[in-house]
Amino acid sequence: MGGVKNMTSLSEAHKKFIKNLEGKNRASATVLAYGKDIEQLIDYLAKKGKVEPQAVSTEDIKGFMEKLQKEDYTAKSISRKTNSTKTFFRFLKAEGLIGEDPSAEVAHPKFENKAPRILSRTEYRALRDATRNDVRTFAIIEILLQTGVRISELANLRLDDLTFTKNHEVNGELKIRAFENRPARSVPLNPAAQKAIKAYLEERPQTKDDHLFITKTGRPLLVRNIRATIARYFKIAGIQDAKVNDLRHTFVAHHLQRGFNILLLSQIAGHKRVSTTEKYLEHIERPEQEVSELEEL
Repeated sequence: MGGVKNMTSLSEAHKKFIKNLEGKNRASATVLAYGKDIEQLIDYLAKKGKVEPQAVSTEDIKGFMEKLQKEDYTAKSISRKTNSTKTFFRFLKAEGLIGEDPSAEVAHPKFENKAPRILSRTEYRALRDATRNDVRTFAIIEILLQTGVRISELANLRLDDLTFTKNHEVNGELKIRAFENRPARSVPLNPAAQKAIKAYLEERPQTKDDHLFITKTGRPLLVRNIRATIARYFKIAGIQDAKVNDLRHTFVAHHLQRGFNILLLSQIAGHKRVSTTEKYLEHIERPEQEVSELEEL
């Protein structure tokens, strides 16, 4: 076995860890979350006088998790931070910066995954009604509800990713570009979504930027802007305890409920595993028959 390398501070190790994650093409949100989790751990350890990886013990890490519990972090949040910590120390061991992994004996807290928030027909109709006079937001809502794309994928859409059809009863196509660690895929664009997008394009500001959704000044609409806008319309529509990603949950659940082919639905949603799609079956009424194509919600 090789010996431990020269002393490196936890802060320096943290920077190396982040670069390693980025080099593996991990999603930017994942890199950011891991970075913040480890930064929080390092701050805690620094107050205990632990500034080098080799000085950290299992008890130190358990103490950090207990502190989070006392500060009313949820079990799910603590589990995520535990995962970040374990990943960090496995990296340190692989790099030869520590001999033994102090996080190996740290257990994840137990918690139950909440059922996905699925909008009822009344709720998503109310959301549509609330956004009727805002063509951009209405188009955003329709794409999210009718295609199930992720908000990051929606924000990354370009004008040439759209294929419309002249026949109003035929699906067009939405090309989802390869993004971070997710491969490219094609998604059916049904008549309802096509109609909403065309209405928005008639009022879309003229600009050189080719992003589908832009601000009034012609700049790409950011994910945080989209989240804030939809959150405001959830409130206007009287929809409680809902987030943007719940529109994606709604897309998957309602199509399963109508008996849509689960393998095809998994591909359209961009799930890495069919088992991810199958989990929704626990939260819906069992489908009685299959339908051959995407229908409007």
